[in-house]
This record gives sequence, C-alpha cells and structure tokens, in this order.
Amino acid sequence: MRNDKLLNYLHLHFIVFIWGFTAVLGALITLEAIPLVWYRMLLATAMVFVFLVLTKKSFRFPKKVIAGFCLAGFIIAVHWLTFFGAIKVSNVSVTLSIMSTGAFFTSLLEPIFYRRKVIVYEVIFGLIAVVGLYIIFQASMHFLWGIILALTSAFLSALFSVINGKYAKRYQASVISFYELGFGVFCISVYLALSGKFTIEFFQVSQMDWLYLFILASACTGYAFIASVHVMKWLSPYTVMLTINLEPVYGIILALLFLGDSENMNSQFYLGALVILLTVIANGIIKTRKHRKSRQIPRS
Repeated sequence: MRNDKLLNYLHLHFIVFIWGFTAVLGALITLEAIPLVWYRMLLATAMVFVFLVLTKKSFRFPKKVIAGFCLAGFIIAVHWLTFFGAIKVSNVSVTLSIMSTGAFFTSLLEPIFYRRKVIVYEVIFGLIAVVGLYIIFQASMHFLWGIILALTSAFLSALFSVINGKYAKRYQASVISFYELGFGVFCISVYLALSGKFTIEFFQVSQMDWLYLFILASACTGYAFIASVHVMKWLSPYTVMLTINLEPVYGIILALLFLGDSENMNSQFYLGALVILLTVIANGIIKTRKHRKSRQIPRS
C-alpha cells in the first residue's frame, strides 16, 4: 500500500512537471496564439474521442447538461487563448507567476456560485497576493500587456474550475473533456471562418511545430488530464494541492533551461512571484487543516 502511494505521488509530480512544460511548448511553437490553441484543442478532442470509443463510454446527456459543458468549453478556449497570448507578448516566467493568482480568483467566485460565506483569511491572502502582483508590475512594466492577458487567463481558469466542479462530481471527466474541448474548437472555428483567417497559410505548419503540437495535445492535455484524475483517487487533497502549486516553479525552471536568456528576470520579479506562491500554498494548507478538523468532529 505504501509503495502504491509513493508511485502515485511520483506520478503526480510527473503530471505537474508536464503541465509546467506546457508553457515552454507554447513559447517554442512559432504559431500565434489562436491557431496554436485551435490545433491543440482539435488534436486533443480527436484523442479523447478515440479513448472514449475504445472504452465504450456513453455520449448521451440531457440537453441542459451539454449546454453547461459547452459554456465551460468556451471559457477554457478563451483561457488558453489568453494564456498562450500572454506567453507570446511577454514570456513564460511572467505568465506562470501571474497564473498563480487563479486560486484567489477561485476564492472570490466560490461564494457566488456555491452560496457560501466569504472567508476572512482568503481575503487577507488575496490582499497579500495583490502586493506580490504590484512588485511584479514594478519589475516588469515592459510586459504590461502580457501581465493583463495572464491575469485574464487566471480569472477564466478559476471561473472554469468553479463551473466544471459541479459537473466533475456527477459525470466522468473524460466525457466532460470531450464536449468542452470539442465546443472550444467549434467556437474558435466560427471566429476563424467569419474573419476569413482559414487561409492556406493557416494550414502551413512546420514539422517541428507539428511535433510540439502533438506533445502538447497528447501528453500535456489528454494524458495529463486523465492521469491526474486517477492519482487523485489515491492521494489526499492536501498532497495534491501542495504538488500542483509547484507547477509555476517547474515551468519557470524549465523555461530557464530551454529558453535561456529570454526568461532571465531581476530579483524584484522573483520576490513578487515568491510572495504570490507562498500565499497560495498557505491558503491551501489552512483549507486542508480546516477540512481535516471538520471531518474529525463527531456527528450526533
């Protein structure tokens, strides 16, 4: 049993490592953000579809539920567009450090969607994260547009998580992903068609870009998503939370290794990123401890 937990823990680190590599691939792919996301979602949709067919999963859901999947698919598409757009106009380090604020956007959205009270310590941590953001702004004003796109992406990521959380408890993750990815492709395709951007040049992709896109769609999207659901059955929420918070750390380290000087930032930037990361980790630790205590209270 201990070996099973250890193997799944190492597996989770590998998955988070892959997620960190997503941003690096976004920087390596020469396509602009819109075609990059379109190809990624299209390939991932096809792969998930094959998986569902092989495992004989049902595609039938009530129309209202499918409409919810489609809304989430639109949000995740725009999230990825702003995420990769931020990387293109700034760099991986700036984008990933700002994306760490997603946990605090979630803490603001959850009371609205789940009708719970605002938690005081979450507000305090949110204010501390704003200080971290301010430090990053001061250190990276030349990346202002990238910071704005990354903040937008972080908010959309939180919104997607809150909406998707309701469906994940009732339906299988792989089927949800198929509908969300598929509708995301549909939305981007409509935009590309109406704007006349489905040109010959759009479909001219270099061999290296195809390789990176395949890795992005298969390993970083399809495999990582399904595998993350599997390991969460074996590990505690506390372990999962702390490990996932390492994604920006892994991503920034990988960016420095693969992208070199373009990712080097000054000490003030790293101070701001560290402030945000520490508040996210502290928030997760407190949440987990409160959850454990609530479970230990005997019920009459």
